[in-house]
Order: sequence, then structure tokens, then C-alpha cells
Amino acid sequence: MTDAEVEAIDLAVVAYRDEGDWNLAELPGRALDDIETIGKELRRYPGETGALALISIDEDFVLLVRAQGSLVRVLLSDATAATDWTLARSAVDHLGVHIDDEDDQAPAGDLGIVADMGFTAAEMGALLDDLDLYPDEVLSEIAGRLGFGSKFDELADIGD
Repeated sequence: MTDAEVEAIDLAVVAYRDEGDWNLAELPGRALDDIETIGKELRRYPGETGALALISIDEDFVLLVRAQGSLVRVLLSDATAATDWTLARSAVDHLGVHIDDEDDQAPAGDLGIVADMGFTAAEMGALLDDLDLYPDEVLSEIAGRLGFGSKFDELADIGD
């Protein structure tokens, strides 16, 4: 990624459950080069159901990456971001999706990325369809539904 792209990352948080409690930490910048690097970083965390990265870029789109053992699942809120952003391009490459400049804004990847935690694919799709929400608000909504909303909002410095 370019320095400008690194600076455009608004928020990069890892969330994982350990002994029934949610733990959150900021993801280090060195771990945000591409999906493979994010997956490798996520495997360092002892999550009972894997570790989940919640990433907001340039107040424009979100990226969720979940590592469960060797399985890396990805959800990109706007696949067309891949035409401008290296990290988004890494996501669509990982997914095997082809994107070009004429495509409409739409999510790409696994809408059911956290369905086993109680946030269904249909609910995720509806949330990502709400274009009035900023990426940090989308991530806050996801965090709230999964049970770590207040910890996420505090770490992300999202006020009431």
C-alpha cells in the first residue's frame, strides 16, 4: 500500500472472544498490506470462534476479515473500491471477483461472515445497503449486534 492509503485507514480493530469475553485491540499498520497479511495477523489471537478484523477506509467503505484456523473469510462493503484501493483490490482478488469501472456499488464476499454469532447474511446485506451510514457507524452496528459495541465504540472513539 502507498503511504496515502495507509493514512486513509480510519480504523482497524481486531475482535476475538477468549473465555467468553470479547477482547479488542487495534491492528498494527504492518498487518494491513493485504488480505493474506491480515489473515496471518488474525491467527495470532486466541479467539474461540476465530478473530475478526473490522476496518474502515477513507470514510468510504468497510472491510471485514475473519480468520478461523486456516480459513480466511472476507466481506468488502463496496467492491468497486477495488478500482482505487490496494487493500480492496486484495479483497476482490482473494474472493476471485472481477471488478471494472462500470460496475455499480455492491458488497463482495461472505455476507454470512458472522452469521454463526447471530448477525445473519440478510441483516448484513440490509446494513450494507444503507448508504446513509458512515463506515464507522456500520462497524459500530456490527459490533453492537455481536456483543462488543461499547468496547468497540470506546476504542474507535465514537461518541454518543
